[in-house]
Amino acid sequence: MGNRKKLGDIFVEKGIVTEKTVERTLFLAQAHNRRLGELLEDMGLVTGEELADALAVQYNCETVNNFSKLEIPEELKKLIPLEVAIQNFLFPLKVEDNNLSLAMADPTETRVVGNIAASKGWKIHIYIATKKNIHAAICKHYIGKEPNLTSEKTVLVVDDDNLTCNVFREILKNNGYRVIVATDGMDGYRKAISEKPRVIVADKEMPKLDGYALLGALRNSPETRQIPVILVTGTAINAEEEMKAFEKGFFDYITKPVNEITLVARVKRAFQFSEHRYY
Repeated sequence: MGNRKKLGDIFVEKGIVTEKTVERTLFLAQAHNRRLGELLEDMGLVTGEELADALAVQYNCETVNNFSKLEIPEELKKLIPLEVAIQNFLFPLKVEDNNLSLAMADPTETRVVGNIAASKGWKIHIYIATKKNIHAAICKHYIGKEPNLTSEKTVLVVDDDNLTCNVFREILKNNGYRVIVATDGMDGYRKAISEKPRVIVADKEMPKLDGYALLGALRNSPETRQIPVILVTGTAINAEEEMKAFEKGFFDYITKPVNEITLVARVKRAFQFSEHRYY
């Protein structure tokens, strides 16, 4: 560990960023409890491929890409549940002679890798991959669909009441939004991963995952934790529950019956927050 090159030094040596840029970004990373490479990528100063290459140099690993096209057996996917894959940005590539090959975006996430190795008695081989490649592989092999690449303003509506879903969809579509719907919390979680909505409107009471459980799952995933979530409830919220909702991380809440003006105004405000938020 002591002899490992610093990531910033690798970027500077490759001529990707300057020392001053690294210095300033490192200050921001420490202030916001972020990783340097992750923040540089989010700011558009390095590409995902450049970050993967630099991490491969730093950790003496190989890189891997386009692995979403591989045939992945069901047994292999069972080793790494969807939630674990998303939360840790990793993807199982193959098992051969007690050797498990994993694609990872962050090679410092060693806890899960260590747990797998200890439980199975396997040796783990790490390959560095971009978040984009890992996300594409998770969408295809775990969720069964290609990731959404559209730049449209997408809203995910999650509610087990079909009438509510249809009403919300029509209102938001008529106001220029791309709308997708999910009929329970788990379906909402999967669609949040694959569709990458900019705003989520979620009912409080739903099967599989209720609104609070869905929010918790979204907040545990780096890919979805920044999405503003608006809670919809069929009962009036008192001051205590309002405080609980905001403390848990909901962006806003709406009480049923929901009128068009209120829904559109809250969604518009959530989009404005998302667009101007500093990541």
